[in-house]
Amino acid sequence: MTEPSADFRCGFAALVGRPNVGKSTLLNVLVGQKLSIVTPRPQTTRHRILGLVQLPNAQIAFVDTPGLHGQARRALNKAMNRTAAAALENADLVVFVVEALVWNADDELVLQRIARAGRPVLVAVNKVDRAKPRERLLPYLAELDRRHGFLALVPVSALKERNLDDLRTAIAAHLPVSAPLFPDGELTDRGIQFRIAEMIREKLTLELNQEVPYGIAVEVEKLAEEDGQLNVDAAIWVDREGQKPIVIGAKGERLKRVGTSARLALNGLLGRRLHINLWVKVRENWADNARALRELGLE
Repeated sequence: MTEPSADFRCGFAALVGRPNVGKSTLLNVLVGQKLSIVTPRPQTTRHRILGLVQLPNAQIAFVDTPGLHGQARRALNKAMNRTAAAALENADLVVFVVEALVWNADDELVLQRIARAGRPVLVAVNKVDRAKPRERLLPYLAELDRRHGFLALVPVSALKERNLDDLRTAIAAHLPVSAPLFPDGELTDRGIQFRIAEMIREKLTLELNQEVPYGIAVEVEKLAEEDGQLNVDAAIWVDREGQKPIVIGAKGERLKRVGTSARLALNGLLGRRLHINLWVKVRENWADNARALRELGLE
């Protein structure tokens, strides 16, 4: 590893915003690999996920966070808000992700949290590809700039991968001068079990759509190498008995589709063959149970 220059910069940049503004998609394209799962449903991200970007004169440790939201009634939602707030408090720089031409009560809530934390903050204005008519974008940016003393406002499109170099450069410029905190080539602090469980949960969420919105968790119970193949035993936890047949589907077809979809995605992502066995288990009201949240790594 070459010695960094005297002006090398490194630090933690927390991607913070309300649910569904595209934080996870942004993390994935900034890092160049899928680390955070992505679905159209708000509050898909439940964990703090680290993704590393190596630049010639900087190392950025991006932290994807759950969407901060009001009206967090369930223990799971409160835990997600605590996870996001902790990442915000500990960041060297906050990247406030908003959706172009949109400002609502949850955006205001996030901005108030950022202001209370007193962290330096720049704004990634995402989904500019959807901003129509385009003439509205400049007045929107001007109004946004008046809301807080932001270091910079950078319009981007995570989906279309537009203006990402400008965003990386702006973030790197506002990180502390520091030697790298992580070895060259490191991508994330999340292990293979976590990434497998999250991919299964992504495919479940896409398959179930509105039917079992938030009462689903996935836990990898066993990983075993056999004949060059990784065998995975995973439990899908639901919080009511009546949800179990919905997840399994008629003659087990839905569960089979989820397993196949997750296996194919993971084969490509991890570059190896997997075999996935799925079981659906009931843990009544796990999303309101502090002990269950701890055991599932959500607290």
